[in-house]
Amino acid sequence: MHERSLPASPNWYCSRCSDVNSSGLLGIGAKNIIYLIEVCASSCRVKGELVGHKDLVSGFSFCQHAEQSHLCVSSSVDGNVRFWDSETRAVVKEHTAHQNPVSAVHWSPVDKNLVVSGDEKGIMVCHWFHTGDTASFFPEPRTIFCLSCSPHTWSCVAVGYKDGMIVLIDVSKKGEVMHRLRGHDDEIHSLAWSWVASEDALYSRPEDNEGTSRVSAGEEGGCYLASGSKDQTVRIWSTAKARSKCVMTLKLPFLKKRGSAVDPGVKERLWLNVHWPKGRATQLVSSCFGGELVMWDLTRTGKQKWTVFGTSSEGQNHSRIVFNTSLVQLQDGRELLISTSMDREVKCWDLASLDCCWTLPTLGGFVYALTFSPVGVGCLALGVGDNMIRVWNTLTTQNQYDTRLFWQGIKSKVTALAWHPRREGSLAFGTDDGKVGIYDVFSNKPPQISSSYHRKTVYTLAWGPPVPPMSFGAAEGKAAYSLYSCAGEGIILQHDPYKLSGEASDIDKLIKDTNNIQHKLSPHTDLSWKPDGKVVAIGNEDGCIDIYQAPSLKLLCSIQQHHKIINTLRWHHDHSSPPELHCLLASGSSNAIVYIHDLRSVIENPPDSPVVLTEPYRRLSGHTAKITGMAWSPHHDARLVTVSYDGTAQVWDVLQEAALSNYRGHLGYLLCVAWSPEDPDVIWTGGKDFTVQEWRVSKQEFTKPPKGKKMVELQEKKKTNPKQKKKNKKATADGGAAAPTIVNGAGEKATSAGQEASDEEDVDEVSSTNSPTCFSSTPDQCELYYNPCFPADVNLLSQKKKKPRSMLPVSTSMDHRPKEDLLQDCITLASIRHSSCESDCCVPGQGEHIHLGLFHDREALYCMLEAEEEAHMEAGHFDSVVYLRLWSGDLQGALQLATEKGELNDHLLSVAPMAGFEVWSRAVEAYVRQLCLQEQYLKAASHLLSINKLYEAIELLRSHKLYREAIALVKARLPANDPVLKELYTCWAAVLEKDGHFSAAAKCYLAAGASFDAAKVISRKNEVSSLRAAATLARISGEAVLAQSLALRCAKDLAAVQDWEGAQQVLKTQKNLLVHRLHLCVAELLTGTLLDVGVVPQSSVSGHPWATPGKNSTNFLERVRHVWDVEFGVSEKSTDHCSVAALVQELKSVESPQSTSNVPLKQLLLFSSLHLTRAVLSFLLEEDDDDQLMKELWQAVAWTRDSEHFSVSAEFCRLLFPDGMSVLPFKETAAAPAVSLQAFVCYHRLYEHWWSNSTETQTQTQTQTQNGPAHPAAAEPGVTDEPKVNGGLSESGRSSCASDMSLLLSESHASCQATQRMMGNIQNRLTSMVQQHSRTQGGQPDGDGSTRESTQNQDSEERVSPSVSESLRQKATDLLHRYGTSGSIRRAAQRLTA
Repeated sequence: MHERSLPASPNWYCSRCSDVNSSGLLGIGAKNIIYLIEVCASSCRVKGELVGHKDLVSGFSFCQHAEQSHLCVSSSVDGNVRFWDSETRAVVKEHTAHQNPVSAVHWSPVDKNLVVSGDEKGIMVCHWFHTGDTASFFPEPRTIFCLSCSPHTWSCVAVGYKDGMIVLIDVSKKGEVMHRLRGHDDEIHSLAWSWVASEDALYSRPEDNEGTSRVSAGEEGGCYLASGSKDQTVRIWSTAKARSKCVMTLKLPFLKKRGSAVDPGVKERLWLNVHWPKGRATQLVSSCFGGELVMWDLTRTGKQKWTVFGTSSEGQNHSRIVFNTSLVQLQDGRELLISTSMDREVKCWDLASLDCCWTLPTLGGFVYALTFSPVGVGCLALGVGDNMIRVWNTLTTQNQYDTRLFWQGIKSKVTALAWHPRREGSLAFGTDDGKVGIYDVFSNKPPQISSSYHRKTVYTLAWGPPVPPMSFGAAEGKAAYSLYSCAGEGIILQHDPYKLSGEASDIDKLIKDTNNIQHKLSPHTDLSWKPDGKVVAIGNEDGCIDIYQAPSLKLLCSIQQHHKIINTLRWHHDHSSPPELHCLLASGSSNAIVYIHDLRSVIENPPDSPVVLTEPYRRLSGHTAKITGMAWSPHHDARLVTVSYDGTAQVWDVLQEAALSNYRGHLGYLLCVAWSPEDPDVIWTGGKDFTVQEWRVSKQEFTKPPKGKKMVELQEKKKTNPKQKKKNKKATADGGAAAPTIVNGAGEKATSAGQEASDEEDVDEVSSTNSPTCFSSTPDQCELYYNPCFPADVNLLSQKKKKPRSMLPVSTSMDHRPKEDLLQDCITLASIRHSSCESDCCVPGQGEHIHLGLFHDREALYCMLEAEEEAHMEAGHFDSVVYLRLWSGDLQGALQLATEKGELNDHLLSVAPMAGFEVWSRAVEAYVRQLCLQEQYLKAASHLLSINKLYEAIELLRSHKLYREAIALVKARLPANDPVLKELYTCWAAVLEKDGHFSAAAKCYLAAGASFDAAKVISRKNEVSSLRAAATLARISGEAVLAQSLALRCAKDLAAVQDWEGAQQVLKTQKNLLVHRLHLCVAELLTGTLLDVGVVPQSSVSGHPWATPGKNSTNFLERVRHVWDVEFGVSEKSTDHCSVAALVQELKSVESPQSTSNVPLKQLLLFSSLHLTRAVLSFLLEEDDDDQLMKELWQAVAWTRDSEHFSVSAEFCRLLFPDGMSVLPFKETAAAPAVSLQAFVCYHRLYEHWWSNSTETQTQTQTQTQNGPAHPAAAEPGVTDEPKVNGGLSESGRSSCASDMSLLLSESHASCQATQRMMGNIQNRLTSMVQQHSRTQGGQPDGDGSTRESTQNQDSEERVSPSVSESLRQKATDLLHRYGTSGSIRRAAQRLTA
């Protein structure tokens, strides 16, 4: 029926919406239609359509068996599955087993009668073509995205779900799940089976080949399955029962296009389609991020296993994501791959060379405008509702579909086009949002956009001569053409094409001035300039056509023949035609009749005053719906083609008023038409069905448009289809999980460009897309974003608005009586108004005539309002009663009723001041109480402010814990010293502190002037940063004591983790904490020294350079004195707060805990360093205080002894006394601690001598055993060894060792050790006596004593006499007071002596 055609765009986001059979017939689902396209290696041609679905096509598949290759199946969102015969284009069978939108369908490659489909609820149906039977399964409660039947086993079906799960199902066993393939974590977009019935191809290792052969040979064999997912991976699965798992994962490469930036949103719009070519076991085709197709070589090693299609030349690949691919093998052996994409193009690829053979453009919206260039022959411009302009070179021989796309700067439906009459490539366009611009189609520049926008859709564009006030100077070299645009608001603007940034002029002003018109002009709907530019015809909304003479726009005549809106006007061409035809004007309106007007006499002999024409020159009747477009034949005289809402294009012989040919190839109404400038027999039409079709006049079967019943059926379809669609959409939206979104273009409103459709003709397009929400400056970024389910705005528009409740229901109901009663009311009302006295039986506003009160005097109106109030009160509509009282002037009564019923609102409160201040104040207070009940406290407080009740508003906010708002109100309205502010801050701080928001509470305390509380609340967090901040806050606020306390706590925590720099930094800000800095300095030096010799582990966070021990380290105490002097300025000569005496006095206040054995090593070093600090300060005092010095040194050493860290204790003694105790002379008063310290040091020295001698002797013995006795001559000359005795000790070592032993074996030490042993025995005896006494008295022994007593104590306890005399009790008491040191003995002694 037609020659060439641009079909509608294939539906988006469908897993299988296109397929091709073995004879090269391609089927693609677009909207609710399947287009059949014949494909070969060089070209393609649209062969026909399969029409029948009421909603979007979601799946399509051909039968791949040779004897049934003409059969195909399709599924739809309406839940139907239809079987078609592609040769006859008729429905063979229809199955309605699904109750939900079908999301996938596939015809089994093995069984020619089996078709499997799945819907969005997870239900699968097997359709048997030969019997018509169906079987339903529900294997998984998930949303099905795709499915594929195995090419090897008829019963095996792979199903991909929305959540990334892939399930293999056996349909012969009622949908039993064979395998669940887990690995993807997002939507499964596509599944493809390998056509090779084994799993040997991908294994290269011998052991893998052997294992695979064994599996394939048995009954457990399988084949590979490829899956593409939104998670950007392609996975290859083994389906063998012995090992059903993923054997290969392919990560999609991100291929950056040349000259374009990487779009981060591309990955979000990914649709990953996979196709396994037949006969290629190791090659797989998949789509990629930006529309590229890649061929994967599954056996290639390395990272790049893919090859990109179309690399031989630029521009071969798709520019947007690819949705479907299908393969056909021609008779000559060539393999062609067909792909559909979001860029609205269908491409054909040669699988051998990976090059593009041809491209078929498709359309994604209504075709609103068609126009041929008057300069570029055969150049056809298309204005489409998908926000793009297409320029088609219709005369090219190599590529029949040579089109270029223009989209920049448009961003809306293109509703009007006009080529410049003289300038080649200059194309003006108008859009649905009122934009007017000019494109240069031969350049890559963006269009020029007029700064003057229309408020509504641009209907028509026309080039014509300029009219005032715009002038064009011929001397300036400018062509004498202006651009005129007519839009939906009814005005025509004149644009300067050389200065579109300037303001366009409204020609209505010129028309009024020239013709002295005072009244408002009728809104304009179309205009057409006569080709010679002398006159212009303007169509109006009221059906009138005005003819104006240029350039003054003097009105020549008015044609009043149409009675509906003018949709299109066209002048007859003036080339190669008789002069009497030059003045013919064709007009079409919404009344379906085309009128031809002969204006030759008016144009050649302009009248002095405008004339009115009421009779046409010719009348063309035949269309059954409104006329939307027309075009004169450039090859014939007086031959016209018109298009209409009846869905046909009609060719007329105007002079004979005869219908010559009628074209019915479109599905839906037509919107535009253009006659070919080259071929007299070819016409181009476009319309609602998203297609542009080329057809020949001579080949049409019909000569006239359809009549009668056929037209009625067409109208009925327009009425019923949208309802069915909306119902389906609603069901889908309410159904929970949505199926894959199926879209094919921008949503359209089913009205032609330039007209407002009537109710019965206003049909929504069959589309599931929303209007575009985002556009950008590049084609890759110019993306339309869609809702994953059907758009909600369509449902909202389809629902009728709820009619508001009437304020006067009683009188309104009286107007719905029979016609006779209504007419009698008119007579009655006339009698009352024109009679001097009222009838007793007829009183307006009362009784049966209550409704007449609205048309009589005020008294009658008040009576009617009282009756209306009573009706509202009975119905419980108190708000209506309030408004009625308000209207009648009873404002106080309205407010009182609203207060009683809780119906006060902002509007009533705004008019309350009209009744006086007291009434208004009471109303505000009542409204505040109402708002508090509704928990609208902020609004209630604001209303209290309106009546100057500030403190009440503050208290309202405070009582509901809106402290922040209350404080803001107080600070904005009250003085800064108002006690309310401090009270609010304090209350808020208490609440915040209770909830654990310490920082916010501190800010409140600070604002209230309570700096001490602010610092304390911050320190409650008890971590380093909070303590540091609290100390700083206290110091700044003048709380010195608290600042020192907090700083010391923070420093101790930092020192505990050995962050020495942080600790010193915290203490540095407090001058009175110098002695604690000295303590930490000693601790850091001690830790660093012990770390250097390896007796403590490395755990320091930060330290000072002076803490690192040098190679020539001096005595430790001397080193401490040096660091103090250099770093802290503390020495014997220090004065003021740095004086030694002051520091000693301050350090005495620091508590020293008792030494125990369970103190951690880090804490142990801190405690020992405290005593060392005291010792050094005592040493620096001018007064000789040897007693204090020795006590502190002994305490420092005792900590390491009692904690049982022997190596630390030994190294500690070596640091303090490297040469023994001789360096520290002491007085007799310090004899006791000095002797103990000296003995302890000697003990460690002896221990060291013992182990060093033992190790040296053992080494010498081993050496002599291996090498024999050493010869005296082997000694080095000039070196004299010190004689060694007693097992190898040198003479000096022997002397030192003897001195240490003599000290330890002296009489004083022996007596001390005997005393200690005696005290130990006495303590043990006392412990046993105390426990025995406790048992005798019936009490329980102390917890510490009972749990820690030894076996020895138990034996001694058995030997104690059960009776205790008074003398023995007194002796025990004395001993306990004298020698009892442990806590358990002291507690037991209290009970014994009580």
